[in-house]
Amino acid sequence: MRIRYKKWARPELEASKFYEDEPEKWKGKWKEHFENSDLPFMLELGCGKGTFISKLAAQNLDTNYLAIDLIDAMLGLAKRNIETSYKEANLEPKNVLITRFDIERINLILDKEDKVQRIYINFCNPWPRGKHRKKRLTHTRQLEKYKEFLVEGGEIYFKTDDDELFESSLHYFNETGFEIVSKTYDLHSEPIFEKNIETEHEKMFSEQGIKIKALIAKLR
Repeated sequence: MRIRYKKWARPELEASKFYEDEPEKWKGKWKEHFENSDLPFMLELGCGKGTFISKLAAQNLDTNYLAIDLIDAMLGLAKRNIETSYKEANLEPKNVLITRFDIERINLILDKEDKVQRIYINFCNPWPRGKHRKKRLTHTRQLEKYKEFLVEGGEIYFKTDDDELFESSLHYFNETGFEIVSKTYDLHSEPIFEKNIETEHEKMFSEQGIKIKALIAKLR
């Protein structure tokens, strides 16, 4: 998604207690970054405006979350959405962090010592052109990278509106040793998640009559 430059985003991020500007320094020790280091640790890749992670983290205080995106303007909006969600619940955002990084190089900031239990990938860029498909967040090249920091039995929750991306992703997961434990071609009619948090894109596509595809993959 393209978004206009927001001059306030960088200063607000740098002043935020839950924004990390140097994620490389925390490779292998992200749990130490949280107030309670004993909680399960999960990621959202490509968090965008943060509508998903802001609700997920505020509703699950028994889990620590790291949300990653590459665009300052997106992260600035995510920061504000997180603050709003926690304020509405009379809470402080102590179990969530956001950071700016290129997900294609994610192994520079995470490794097996981080013990990630789950990854959320919501409505990522489908990169439909053949030569660009390796950029997909569910491509085999990326999945192999995630395996380096996911725990055994770790999960990936994936949602998309794109039919071709979904079908290709089923192949990618199987090819890299993940087990598809649940899938649906119409998430809103056939829920597969214990509790589905509707994202901004999800709402938009659903209103257009586009069915939401989703899966849960587990690292064997």
